[in-house]
Amino acid sequence: MKIQTTKNLIAQFIIKGVTQPLFVIVALVCVALVPAHAQGQVQAKAKTQYNVSTLPGLGGTSSGGNSINDQSWTAGYSRLPNRNRHATVWRNSLLSDLGTLGGPNSSVTWNVKNTAGIIVGISQTADPQLLGESWSSAAFYSTPNNVGYINLGFVWQNNQMRGLPPFPGGNNGFATGANNLGQVVGWAENGFHDPNCCCTQVLQFRPAVWDLGSGDQIHDLPLISGDSSGAATAINDIGQIVGISGICDQAVGRHTAKHAVLWQNGTVTDIYPNAPAPWWNTPTAINQRGDVVGFVGDPAFVEGDVIHAFMWTREDGIRQLEPLKGRTPQHVDSEAYGINEARQVVGVSCDADQTDCRAVIWDHGNTPTDLNDLKGGYSAFLASAKDINDKGEITGRAFDPTTGALIAYLAVPVGGH
Repeated sequence: MKIQTTKNLIAQFIIKGVTQPLFVIVALVCVALVPAHAQGQVQAKAKTQYNVSTLPGLGGTSSGGNSINDQSWTAGYSRLPNRNRHATVWRNSLLSDLGTLGGPNSSVTWNVKNTAGIIVGISQTADPQLLGESWSSAAFYSTPNNVGYINLGFVWQNNQMRGLPPFPGGNNGFATGANNLGQVVGWAENGFHDPNCCCTQVLQFRPAVWDLGSGDQIHDLPLISGDSSGAATAINDIGQIVGISGICDQAVGRHTAKHAVLWQNGTVTDIYPNAPAPWWNTPTAINQRGDVVGFVGDPAFVEGDVIHAFMWTREDGIRQLEPLKGRTPQHVDSEAYGINEARQVVGVSCDADQTDCRAVIWDHGNTPTDLNDLKGGYSAFLASAKDINDKGEITGRAFDPTTGALIAYLAVPVGGH
């Protein structure tokens, strides 16, 4: 069976219209930022070994870690025996099932950096879709029951999950990130029937911010001039937000990601104005210093079969992050999903057909390293690297060749806590 990367399931972040969950392979590796005068130390850091452990699941055959904060809380999802997925959080490697908003499925899908006990994600409600939409969430769930229900962004706080409201007239929402100022970001529908919507999508959607201290009040963010829809994907503690701006299309991804953008002080900025293609230009994470990582589209692949990782800093602008070299088949695809304060970036490197995908780490744009070379005696293949915290701890998804299961893992640098 062809093994697909996160981006084929919406990069497990941005929807590409795929509705059948397949294996997701993304690998990560960690390297520490070093001054230019200490180049000899870069290689030493690149050889850092990791103690890797499997995080427990809910009894099914698929789990994944998508987020890790500086308290080492790992969040993501785990499949139940009936194949439905529930959002999960692991604290000290102990699993908590976050439940749902009444429907079969829920998930934490992006890197949530809040350290005050808040987790955000998406969940199906018990209410049927009123317009037959599959919405952005469908590709994040397992069969059966991955469509047909209204989806809302959720906040999990004090051991309780609550839904976040969409814009007036809309039905669906999606929460991606939360900071320590009580702000949650994502995207949500309004009531406008947009002719630029594609496939099952009917209603326009806008990038959203919910203020938890004011009754979860929602407000939208400005788009690039001429655009009609967009999404916010991550936020830091100084209120900088990243995301995408474009048209409605298929409910994020593809042509919705015409522009990779940064919002600050009420202003939207295109951070990759000369992107190679007008599609799939997607920031996935931002650290506290305002560095941004993500992926951009390839002119030859409008459906996103091949995309390219990038890192953006205010001082240096855009830098593309290369895939692994010397692989057979040749790697041409790279995707960045997490960044910490030391500018350690984790993501994935793949060949064109995505039959060989491996977790990697880049040190501020340097040559990537395969995390599987640094995992010690851990027997599972490190398939996805979704996030990294300031301790250098990494979470993602691994493939267990003994059981055939997809498992969530935690990788801790040797000597780390």
